[in-house]
Formats: sequence, C-alpha cells, structure tokens
Amino acid sequence: MELILFRKYHPEGTNGQLFVDGDHLCFTIELPWRNNRRRVSCIPEGTYRLVKRFSKRFSWHLMLENVRGRSLILIHPANNAVEELSGCIAPVTAIAGHGKGYSSKKAFAALKFLVFPILNDSKEVTLKVTS
Repeated sequence: MELILFRKYHPEGTNGQLFVDGDHLCFTIELPWRNNRRRVSCIPEGTYRLVKRFSKRFSWHLMLENVRGRSLILIHPANNAVEELSGCIAPVTAIAGHGKGYSSKKAFAALKFLVFPILNDSKEVTLKVTS
C-alpha cells in the first residue's frame, strides 16, 4: 500500500492532504521547511517505509524509516505543529491555519484503522511525500 502526502509549504507551518489509492483520507500538519534541521523542520520529500511503534507517550503510532539526517520521525496526533511536533507528521480532520488543524485524534484513528491491519499481515506500507 502506498500513501501519498501532498504538501503546501508556508513560513508558519506545512499543510498537506493524505491520499490512499487516490482517495482523500485526511489532512496533515507539520513544521515549516527549514532545510531538514532536526526538531524545527519538516522532513525532505521522498518515499519512506512505515512501521508500527509503541511508546508510553503516544501508545501505538507510526514511524518513518530511513529519513535522511533524521531519526524518530513519527506520525502521531497533534493539532498545532509548532507547539506539539518536533519534525513529525500529524493527521488532522480539517486545517485551521498554517501548521494547525482540528480533531487530530479522530484522523489518526482512521489512519491506524486503515494501515495497522496491513502492517500486522507483514505487508509493506510506504508514504510518498511530495508537493
């Protein structure tokens, strides 16, 4: 399965739309592009393999593998990129501004419902990030 994230960059934050097989799944928010600097920038465009990950902070969530110059790039709930993200991607149900959104937990639940069964079957899920 391939997810495609189409981004729009703004100085205050990055907004996106996430598609699965051509169908819109949700919107996304991220930090602005700041030359891939750790903890202050969204990640470079490219294709990344997704894996399941567990932490006490986020419980079950998704992690992108092999992000150039970065580690622990996650997909997890957040409604304000500047206040809640350190380079990660947050699914949201609606965009509220540049790098801001609504109902992230609801959007993330829909993403997990779609992706986790595929990962549980040991099949590959990739995320293509583009503009």
